[in-house]
Amino acid sequence: MSLIYPSYFPNIANCITIIQSKTICFEIEDNYQKQTFRNRCYIYGANGKLGLHIPVHYTQKRRQKTKDIRIDNSSKWNSIHYKSIESAYRTSPFFEFYEDDFQSLFNNKSEWLMDYNFQCIDLIQQCLDVDFGYKTSTTFEKEVEDDFRPLINVKNHEHIQTNPYIQVFENKHGFINNLSILDVLFNLGPETHSYLLNHPSINV
Repeated sequence: MSLIYPSYFPNIANCITIIQSKTICFEIEDNYQKQTFRNRCYIYGANGKLGLHIPVHYTQKRRQKTKDIRIDNSSKWNSIHYKSIESAYRTSPFFEFYEDDFQSLFNNKSEWLMDYNFQCIDLIQQCLDVDFGYKTSTTFEKEVEDDFRPLINVKNHEHIQTNPYIQVFENKHGFINNLSILDVLFNLGPETHSYLLNHPSINV
């Protein structure tokens, strides 16, 4: 069973691991850390790589579990994120095919970060027409087999290379590696599942 963190529209490396694993367990008993993919993803905008960050209420004075982290909905972050995604992918081959589902997701406000991440993951399942059949952890174990939790850290992706495919702004900035699954989905559509399944496995 592969153990992995639920993240905000997981990047390609995370999704390859999820699709290629026989069984998935999402870690939900962890302590929240900043500078991770728990509340961020990267897409391909007109000016290159663009980060989308969900604002959260978090203090470093005491440890907080990720499942206890609230989203800061005082700003219109969800509207900003959707407009950024729409601007980046409106000319992609499959954006209109999935547009309504994603618009509905961003129209809904969630109080909890982890709940929202699972909503994103469930939407990806729906778009890929697959069922990950995932479980969630009940305790935090420091050492486990098939531990893919390090993939949540941004710095651990520096060495990861993902197979190229055609991207919207590739003629301007070249191929950008290991973006959010959104980039693959809007560019490859139904072929996304095959791309992930046949990709070389990810080594942490």
